[in-house]
Amino acid sequence: MIRRHFGLLILGLVASGVALGAVAAQTGARWTTEGVLGMMDKSAKDFRSLTADIENVKYTAVVNDTSTETGQIFVRHDQKMRIEIAKPEPRTILRTGDSLFLYNPKLNRVEEYDLGKNRAMIDQYIRLGFGTKSEDIKKSYLVTVTGEEELDHKKAVVLELTPKSDQVRSQITRIQMWVDEASWLPVRQKFYETGSGDYILFHYTNVMKNLKVNESKFKQDWPKDASREKPHA
Repeated sequence: MIRRHFGLLILGLVASGVALGAVAAQTGARWTTEGVLGMMDKSAKDFRSLTADIENVKYTAVVNDTSTETGQIFVRHDQKMRIEIAKPEPRTILRTGDSLFLYNPKLNRVEEYDLGKNRAMIDQYIRLGFGTKSEDIKKSYLVTVTGEEELDHKKAVVLELTPKSDQVRSQITRIQMWVDEASWLPVRQKFYETGSGDYILFHYTNVMKNLKVNESKFKQDWPKDASREKPHA
């Protein structure tokens, strides 16, 4: 269960770029696909870091079950990321370069994954909307604007992303992304799993862009006596 959830979490934070097919038709919203991606490009130009509270919801259709985790996320432009899950069970996800770690304090165990040849695809998922350039987004998805909604008392443009890659589409059929019209950063992402009716949803609140995130935040700061494993990704 943990292994499967972790794999989906990588996909959720790791989706791949986007390919712009046709410009989205006006759907009652005033935004076009090109217009939204242009605003996201402007936001990406000075992106250095992001911190936010995160809620991760996993829905499993076959048993009609919803599980929720909450914590904090720290992302930096130099390929570093840390997610601190606080509830219901604490754990840490740390990404530095080609290495990704999952620390479970209850088991005092660290799982280490080598991103290797999957690094480019994983980068696209992890940073989907967080400083991602539209030219990178356009490489991997068909993008359409589906409307506008109010979320957390803010106006958000809703995008639908369809993966072009067969590899990605075999796991994720589509992604919905709510983009704050003030910051042009994602405030929600919803990943629909292929052939199951399952989805994972990430909701970001208290989003702060370009605050200083100290290097210590990306250190392997779990106990030295933690057991280590290197599962096959």
